[in-house]
Amino acid sequence: MNTPLPPPLEGQQTATTGPQDAEQATPEQAVCEPKGVAEGVPTAVLPDPHRGDGRYPVAWLHIVAPRGAVPTATSKCLCGRDRSAIGHSKVHALIADHEAHRDTCPLRTPQEGRTAA
Repeated sequence: MNTPLPPPLEGQQTATTGPQDAEQATPEQAVCEPKGVAEGVPTAVLPDPHRGDGRYPVAWLHIVAPRGAVPTATSKCLCGRDRSAIGHSKVHALIADHEAHRDTCPLRTPQEGRTAA
């Protein structure tokens, strides 16, 4: 006994029993959206709506203090400063030094009008 074939999926043609002539496909014409673009997705690159206020980061303080482990910290600045510390007391000292660097960094404070030391 033969089992019946399941119905064809949507968009598929049913199988034929005999040979048939090949059908010529007509080229599809593009209407407005490129093929493969999801509906509602813009195709053009739009300008960034988040405009900056002219500020940008100059110095970074990165602290890693996992529970029960030795803390570490790094202090980096665009002026070339790059320091690191390992251990509780040294990390606290580096944090204080990083805060003090804000007042002495040549990128944050203008050098014009300052007398030479």
